[in-house]
Amino acid sequence: MSITTTSQLIRGYEVVIGLETHAQLSTASKIFSGSSTQFGAAPNTQASPVDLALPGTLPVMNRGAVERAIRFGLAVGAKVAQHSIFARKNYFYPDLPKGYQISQYETPVVQGGVVEFFIGDTAHKVHLTRAHLEEDAGKSLHEDYAGQTGIDLNRAGTPLLEIVSEPDMRSSAEAAEYAKTLHALVVWLGICDGNMQEGSFRCDANVSVRKPGMPYGTRREIKNLNSFKFLQQAIDCEIQWQIDLIEDGGEVQQATVLFNPTANGGRGETRAMRSKEDAHDYRYFPDPDLPPLVIASDWIQRVRAAMPELPQAMAVRFQRDYGLPAYDALAVTQSKAHAAFFEEATALCKAPKLVANWMMGEVSRRLNAEGRDIGGAWVRPKTLAALVTRIVDGTISNSGARQVFDALWVEAPLPLSKQPTAVDDAIERLGLKQLSDTGELDRLLDELLAANTKSVEEYRAGKEKAFNALVGQAMKATKGKANPAQVTELLKKKLG
Repeated sequence: MSITTTSQLIRGYEVVIGLETHAQLSTASKIFSGSSTQFGAAPNTQASPVDLALPGTLPVMNRGAVERAIRFGLAVGAKVAQHSIFARKNYFYPDLPKGYQISQYETPVVQGGVVEFFIGDTAHKVHLTRAHLEEDAGKSLHEDYAGQTGIDLNRAGTPLLEIVSEPDMRSSAEAAEYAKTLHALVVWLGICDGNMQEGSFRCDANVSVRKPGMPYGTRREIKNLNSFKFLQQAIDCEIQWQIDLIEDGGEVQQATVLFNPTANGGRGETRAMRSKEDAHDYRYFPDPDLPPLVIASDWIQRVRAAMPELPQAMAVRFQRDYGLPAYDALAVTQSKAHAAFFEEATALCKAPKLVANWMMGEVSRRLNAEGRDIGGAWVRPKTLAALVTRIVDGTISNSGARQVFDALWVEAPLPLSKQPTAVDDAIERLGLKQLSDTGELDRLLDELLAANTKSVEEYRAGKEKAFNALVGQAMKATKGKANPAQVTELLKKKLG
């Protein structure tokens, strides 16, 4: 795949963006204790003595968390370190019971890697610095306590894979698309449920600006962005803020900032929370309670053998086996559920390009309007396959098919027993079956030509628009039930 790197200048400045993404790993228990990771429990009911850092407790590594990190490393083409170290990252915060976070620093479990994606027809590549295992902190609760803060330690010790990119991105759109691709990948791999509302996948964006050719500017880190829309909006706000400051003669100071999407009439704003710490401020040192993490080569090979087909490989297969264009193949492999929907429908109707078109068109339009994912599509693969089949065999026109689709979507969900006949029933009920009697169509066209002698003369004089007008008149006369291709063919024969 050819990769194009573009640099988008904003008011004469180049933007430099790197993302740090926290993916909550899909283990049933925490990274160093047996406490549940289930979301939504009453505060402090899922915090064990280990999570609370009570004296005498010791952490024990969760094997499932390590295996998920290996799976991610293999998926992005990274080096999976067979020997890595856990460190203590020291800082004070009320919801951090130990006064330090167990993380990885100098020797992470996943080193390097690449994430590739498209924006339109342009391919992009973002290099990864690392992905390391760590525990999450608890949560401070402000909204339910007037003038006070509540501390919920249920999240303390939840396993995270922090995925750190190189500063390869040059626009907020590129950052958002990278984040979407990464989100789709971790969900595809089954290592994270991707639920952004519950905090299972969240991003920190490091943003700086510079004049082209100059060294990197001072970065500010926007914390805890849990939607792709807010990620892009926050980066755009931060870019404008930094440029305004520099243009006014100021200097950007390294800081951690928060994004308020409702400020400035909904345009949003970034606001400094605290000065940004550097690595030395955390006083990292190896955790004496945890031995080095040693991953045997045969374990890596077992994980590799059990890996699912990856999205990019599947997209290439879809191009080869189904003749799909690259863009279509990427669209229908954006998730496992999309790919399964496509393959099931295609197997039934043998029209892969039409299935892809409908998935990218009407199905996507409906899902987006209703805030659903593909699993919530009221028109299931069997039904779509039946609809596509009726388009291919000429029973129904494209415009008629859209009417059938809309009717079925509104009436859905259909029980499995009714899906095979639902399309034909709807075509009959709505009176959308195309006119297939050639003799009847032949008679109608003769009447049409006799009544439109002027258009006939204009067409024979070389005016192509006159022919299009005749086709339109024919479709009107048949109330849209004629096959446009058949009408065109018969008219051309009659007109010589």
